[in-house]
Amino acid sequence: MKILVTGATGKLGSKVVDSLLKTVPANQLAVSVRNPEKAEGLVSRGVEVRQGDFDQPQNLDTTFAGIDRLLIISADGDNETRIRQHTDAVAAAERAGVKFIAYTSLANATESKNLMAPPHVATEAAIIKTGIPYTFLRNNWYLENEIGSIQGALAGAPWVTSAGTGKVGWTLQQDYADAAAAVLTGNGHENKVYELSAPLLTQEELASALGAVLGKEIPVQQVSDEKYAEIMKGLDLPDFVIPIVVGIQESIRNGSLAVESNDFEKVLGRPVTPIREALTQIVNEISQTK
Repeated sequence: MKILVTGATGKLGSKVVDSLLKTVPANQLAVSVRNPEKAEGLVSRGVEVRQGDFDQPQNLDTTFAGIDRLLIISADGDNETRIRQHTDAVAAAERAGVKFIAYTSLANATESKNLMAPPHVATEAAIIKTGIPYTFLRNNWYLENEIGSIQGALAGAPWVTSAGTGKVGWTLQQDYADAAAAVLTGNGHENKVYELSAPLLTQEELASALGAVLGKEIPVQQVSDEKYAEIMKGLDLPDFVIPIVVGIQESIRNGSLAVESNDFEKVLGRPVTPIREALTQIVNEISQTK
């Protein structure tokens, strides 16, 4: 059996590879990366590194050749670009005779009003259309997405949000990576949709958990979307990012990530990392990089 992970030098992809190498012989694992030079560390661990670029779909047939089980990690970019990239990758997987596709999707994708949902809806549909057995890993939200706010809290700033009482199933990327590895190596996951969501928390509850970790109260500042955009602009975020981060806050406020599910524990065979433990890990990592 040969497994391939796309985007394997990215933050999530590298964690998936590390998780797989705990149970899979390196010679059964391949990775697809845009720049093979960035994956030299994987070569030294015995992993086969293949060049693969979703913007050059004509070459993906070679990238996916001889692969039994494929993990497509959703790419970055605007919705239109991602839809094109993902559907091209799925078509190449079909041509290459891949026997199973796992895909990192989004919480409640097909029903979601989240501004980032359209590429996931299109990709899930493209995979189903191939007839290839699949698993959709509908990842809720990475706790690492909040590193900027956590850094601010460490520096004494309030927790700023326009998400109101919207709830999120935050947990560490490592939990999502371990779930992906479990699906790629396990049995009985064919044609399943897993809503990978940790226990739901509001912004206030997350800030309170962070306060418990830091031993101080983290004040929460609820603002309008307009004020949130103004604050983000003041942090020197690029102009094109502002509507994205505001849109994420709006979609959380509207409940797009409030998905209750025990699929995570079913797939992992263990509970997700408790939120205080997860926050402690991130705070320690931030401290170590200073």
